[in-house]
Amino acid sequence: MGPQFGVAGKLFDGARYAFEALAARLEGPESRELTHSALEALIESEGREILRQLLEDHIALRAGRFATESITGSDGVLRSHRRLGARHLTSIFGEVEIVRQGCHAPEQATLFPLDAELNLPPNSYSHGVERRLAALAGRMSFEAAAAELAATTGAKVPKRQAEEVAARWAVDFDEYYAERVRADAGLATGDLLVLTVDGKGLVMRKQDLREATRRAAETREHKLQRRLSKGEKRNAKRMATVAAVYTLAMVPRSPDEVVGELDGARPGEARKPRPRPEGKRVWASISKSMEQVIDELFAEASRRDPERRKTWVAVVDGNAAQLRLLRQAAKRWGVTLTIVLDVIHVLEYLWKAARVLHAETSPECESWVDERFLKVLQGKASDVAAGMRRSATRRGLDAATRKPIDTCAGYLKKNRTWLRYDEYLPAGFPIASGIIEGACRHLVKDRMDITGARWSIDGAEAVLRLRSLIASHDFHDYSTFHEAREKASNHDVHYADLTPPRPVSAPRAATALRLVG
Repeated sequence: MGPQFGVAGKLFDGARYAFEALAARLEGPESRELTHSALEALIESEGREILRQLLEDHIALRAGRFATESITGSDGVLRSHRRLGARHLTSIFGEVEIVRQGCHAPEQATLFPLDAELNLPPNSYSHGVERRLAALAGRMSFEAAAAELAATTGAKVPKRQAEEVAARWAVDFDEYYAERVRADAGLATGDLLVLTVDGKGLVMRKQDLREATRRAAETREHKLQRRLSKGEKRNAKRMATVAAVYTLAMVPRSPDEVVGELDGARPGEARKPRPRPEGKRVWASISKSMEQVIDELFAEASRRDPERRKTWVAVVDGNAAQLRLLRQAAKRWGVTLTIVLDVIHVLEYLWKAARVLHAETSPECESWVDERFLKVLQGKASDVAAGMRRSATRRGLDAATRKPIDTCAGYLKKNRTWLRYDEYLPAGFPIASGIIEGACRHLVKDRMDITGARWSIDGAEAVLRLRSLIASHDFHDYSTFHEAREKASNHDVHYADLTPPRPVSAPRAATALRLVG
């Protein structure tokens, strides 16, 4: 006997019997000896089987509603021959069998309209399984994600298939953001539109490195066989570009306030509240160039501020390529962009220079940094650079010893255009890139740098996309978008007018549910 519909009168009986059996067991004397955790485990295990039967029977109930339909496909061919087809679906409750009627014509693909109505995937894993696995894979290794899925649902997915699921679920990432209309795109958010970008290296498989890096990795020789020597690296990396955009309220500050914030709030002193980012979106890409990601950054910002009513500010760390590409993008998009150099990077350079002149933990070292940092915030970066060099010369320091001082002075001099903190602070602009630094750590390092990970481009890109969706609080909305795209590409496209047939009327559906041999 081949595939068959369920009998209408018997649908859901299995779930009822299973529920009654579980209820009787919970009423019995044995269950009264169980701890609450043992009860949870029992109800979860037995209850999952009840839910699996409910899902299977509900689908069987709906299957008969299409039993008498003929279908015209997108190829214009009328499919009037009917046949039953069976398939299995791995759901979050376990595996269910689906028997439904399809329509076919000679030498033409069979169409199953119930598959379209249910938006069944072409593979064996339900969207519920894929959605949960994608969220897990964005947070932990594929192996751990598969194990967690098996422990918390009725689905088991091998590691290799888990990687494929993550890639499939992330495939509509670009289209989602290109088509999305943000609820916070209007003027209700802060007057500052902040853009920021950075890079973070990923350990890659050799074949997925950029050409120059791959050649260098192949020719690299280590001095020792069993361990690395100083300065040697075991693995080669490829840079992922990380981007963020958000809006912010303008809150003017003074240089003294900024320096004071480094010390923290003193006893009895309330720290001035800082504005919080609004509508923050962060993302990263390993497959796209920095130029492409920066163009996406401007596209996202333009969707939020199409009429250019906000003040656009970019906060970066001074990377020459980033600065060049940001200026070029601003010109292409017709935007007036104020570029701000991250003040934390300036502070790091000052500390390195200070350690040449004073003991690292001495009060004099800290005072030296505070004094020059305040001057930089006051717009006197060039004066600070010149003074540092004069001080090193007066002390007669040799080139090697004074190198951190010359490096800091050169950094201040080269980037003086982006160090106008005396203008940025009164205007209420952000001067630190904590958002992008946090994104580099959270999006990339926390997941992609796990011990032993060697990434392919496709695998890394998929995980970065999933982590970006989760970090931007868009994963749920994206999943709805992705499932709609799946229906359009897997089902609607095969029917005339891109419209799968609707179910037949209730009386005809009831007739169709009789047993078919």
